[in-house]
Amino acid sequence: MQNRGVAGTDTQLLEECFSHRHRLIAIATRIIGCRSQAEDIVHDAFMKVSGADAAEPIRSQASYLTRVVRNLSIDHYRRRRLEERLMSSEEEHTETPAHPAESPETLVSDQQLLERIAVALADLPQRTRDAFEMCRIHGMTQKQIATALGVSPALVNSMIRDAVLRCRALL
Repeated sequence: MQNRGVAGTDTQLLEECFSHRHRLIAIATRIIGCRSQAEDIVHDAFMKVSGADAAEPIRSQASYLTRVVRNLSIDHYRRRRLEERLMSSEEEHTETPAHPAESPETLVSDQQLLERIAVALADLPQRTRDAFEMCRIHGMTQKQIATALGVSPALVNSMIRDAVLRCRALL
């Protein structure tokens, strides 16, 4: 018999792999988040281990298979994340029109809506209006707004809520 990877023979290796198959799939699924891809990884791990010639005998076959599945899963996860980052950066560089062509009626309606919101905001106390604008226009966090205005974050939350409720009432 030939020394083959984890077990002494292909039959022993196959039996070892299938006795731990569900556990190995669960490990890979936790790492990559997809059961069907996890099954592929377990299959790849078996193929990798069965084709390898072990220079030294492996003490724990189950641990070795687990380590191979874990490493392959991590490699797969990292590769997928890199591909997603590359794809998203490519999508950012593609040109898209800013706004589709709008009808004159829609433009007038939007302008009137903005005017009503401006009136509603003008009726608010200055500090409330400032908090709302810092949050919605400048993208500041409530903690940053609280620091800038010298008030508590709870008060900032209340001021922003009041401004939003006033705008919704007009809509």
